[in-house]
Amino acid sequence: MTDLHQFRRIVWPLAVAETIVWAAIYYSFPALLPAWESDLGWSKTELTGAFTSTLVVSALFAPVAGRLIDHGYGRHTFAGGAVLGAVMLLLLSQVTEIWQFYAMWIGLGFAMSSALYESCFSVLTHSMGPDAKRAITLVTLVAGFAGTISFPSAHFLTDLVGWRGTVLVFAAAVMTLAVPLIWNSCRLAERQAETHALAASKNAAQALIVVRSATFWLLALAFAVLAFNHGMVITHILPMLDDRGLQLETAVLAASMIGPMQVTGRLAMMAAERYVSTRFIALGCYVALGISACSLLGATAAPGLIVGFVIFQGAGMGVFSIMRPVVTAELLGRRNFGVVSGLTAVVYVGGAAVAPMAAALLWKTGGYDLVILVALAAAVIGLLALTAAWRSASPNDSG
Repeated sequence: MTDLHQFRRIVWPLAVAETIVWAAIYYSFPALLPAWESDLGWSKTELTGAFTSTLVVSALFAPVAGRLIDHGYGRHTFAGGAVLGAVMLLLLSQVTEIWQFYAMWIGLGFAMSSALYESCFSVLTHSMGPDAKRAITLVTLVAGFAGTISFPSAHFLTDLVGWRGTVLVFAAAVMTLAVPLIWNSCRLAERQAETHALAASKNAAQALIVVRSATFWLLALAFAVLAFNHGMVITHILPMLDDRGLQLETAVLAASMIGPMQVTGRLAMMAAERYVSTRFIALGCYVALGISACSLLGATAAPGLIVGFVIFQGAGMGVFSIMRPVVTAELLGRRNFGVVSGLTAVVYVGGAAVAPMAAALLWKTGGYDLVILVALAAAVIGLLALTAAWRSASPNDSG
C-alpha cells in the first residue's frame, strides 16, 4: 500500500493538472466551436474535421507514449505533452487560414496522446500498484469539472477578449499551472514505481502479444463505440441543444453540468462498488448512455428530458473514465499496461476521432435526430461487445 502522504503528493497535483489540461485543450474545441464558425466563416464540417485529425493523431501515438511510460519516462512524456499543448494553443490563437487551423489541431493531437487520461492513468497504474484504482478515481473526480470550467469560461472570455484571447488564457494556464504540477508529481511517482511497478517486456513484440486475444478486440470495440457516442454528443452539444430549442445561455449551462454529473456518477460508484461488481458497473455505463440518447431524442417534445440527458450522459461517461483502465487491467493484465492501454486507446480515441465529422455528415443527411439515433445504436453495440469480452476472458487474459 502507498503511504497516505505520498499518495496525496502524487495524486492531488495530477488531478488539478488534468482538470486544467482537459479544460484548456480538449473541451476548448466544443466550447469555442460556435465562435469559430461565426468569426472565421468555415463550416461546421470543416471545423470538426480538424478535431477528427487531432484525435486520429492522438490515437496513433498513444501506444508510443504508453511504451515510454512503461520504461520509466512518464515525467518527460506527460509533461512534454502538456508543454506541446500550450505551444499549440498559443499558435492556434493566431490562425487565419483553414490549413493553419488544421495544423495546430494536428499538433494538439500529439499533445493529447501524452497529456490526457491515458498517460496519467498509465503513470498511476505503473507506480501505485493496488492503489491505482483509488488514485484514478480521485483524479477523475476532480478532472470531471473540466467541462464545467471550460464551457462557461470560454463563453465569458470570448465576450470579454474574443476567442483568440481566450485561447491565449488557456495556453497560459497549461504552461504555468499544469506543467509544473505534472513534472513534480511524476518525479515522485517514479520513486514510487520502484516498489510497485511490474517489469515491462524488453521488446515490443512481447508487449503486443495481447492483440491475439479475442478479449482485446471485443474490449476495443466496446471502448470505440462508447467514445463514438460521447464524441458525437459532446462536440456538437451546443448546436444540438439549440436544435432542441434551448437558448444559448441555457445550452451552455446544460453543457457545463455534464462535468458535475460525471463527478456525481463517480461518487455514486464509490458508494456502490462494495456491493456490485466491476462488470455490473461497467455495463451500467452503456445503459446510462442509451437512456441519455433516448432523453435527448424526446427533448424536442418534452424539454424537461434535457435534465435526463445531462444526468445520464455525464454519469455514464464519468464512471467509465474510471472503469476503462480498471477493466483493461482486470481483463488484460497490468504488465505492459502502458502499451496495452495505449493499444486500446487507438480504437477508443479512433472512435472519438471519427465522431465529430460523422455527426456533422449525419446532421447534413438527417438532422440531429439521426445523430442521436446513431449514438443510441452505439451504446447498444458497446453493451453487447463488453458482455462478450467478459465471457471470452480467461485466467490468462487477466494475469
